[in-house]
Amino acid sequence: MATQTTVEKPATKLVSKWYFGGLASAGAACITHPIDLTKVHLQTQQEVKMRGYQMVIKIVKNEGVMAMYNGLSASIGRQMTYSLVRFAIYETVKNSVLPQDANRPMPFYQKALLAGFAGACGGFVGTPCDMINVRMQNDVKLPLDKRRNYKHVFDGLWKTYKFEGRVSLFNGASMATSRAVLMTIGQIGLYDQFKQMLLQTGIFKDNLVTHFSSSLMAGFCATVLTQPFDVMKTRLMNAKPGEFKSFAALVVYTAKLGPSGFYKGFIPAFVRLAPQTIFTFIFFEQLRLNFGREIAVKT
Repeated sequence: MATQTTVEKPATKLVSKWYFGGLASAGAACITHPIDLTKVHLQTQQEVKMRGYQMVIKIVKNEGVMAMYNGLSASIGRQMTYSLVRFAIYETVKNSVLPQDANRPMPFYQKALLAGFAGACGGFVGTPCDMINVRMQNDVKLPLDKRRNYKHVFDGLWKTYKFEGRVSLFNGASMATSRAVLMTIGQIGLYDQFKQMLLQTGIFKDNLVTHFSSSLMAGFCATVLTQPFDVMKTRLMNAKPGEFKSFAALVVYTAKLGPSGFYKGFIPAFVRLAPQTIFTFIFFEQLRLNFGREIAVKT
């Protein structure tokens, strides 16, 4: 009598598609944009005059509630360039190039190196939209005759190219790229690491609680790492041509406010980045769990 042999199905896991990070980040940006706008306004003050809630009251009183969404199209454009590229590179290399072993997850130094490279690429690609985002958010603070009045992100990109030249589209690219390296290590790399650590306890599962906890911790770490770069990047992108002769001049300008000058708007930055990180990864994980692709893993 013939014996039936049972063929074991290879172990698999669900991973994201390359564009999930961009979609998730854009969705999160729609929710957190008013907080991001408040942060930009605080960072572009030379002297500390207002707290976050005072800035919000001033904007709403003078410009109306919808002014809190100034630059939303640029914010979405930024996420669909900057975040899409960094997530795409990180997830593609991690899941398609590097070997998958369920018993030996990728060590953190590899995650950090990969995240840093992905962040550098995303930061450079996203610089034009990032600059337009800062300008549109800050426009309500300028006198009427000095406002740029960009209609949307594409209008801003075209006017900058037409009147300031193509090089101006990449004002602050080095700063944005440096910040993006730290942001991606703190946000994506550490999220991945925190999630791995929680799952290894055996208490946590691949669910909303784990995704929320990991993203909250990653959001705090990313804020600490990137805030000095964020402050100087915002100043540089919003500067008039020739206002800062060099990066050193920008550092001196910021340092005149004392050490706190580099962390101006830290609380609004964390209040913005924590929800941004949380919503991004919740959306990202839901996309992965419901629409992701399966890959084989070693057991």
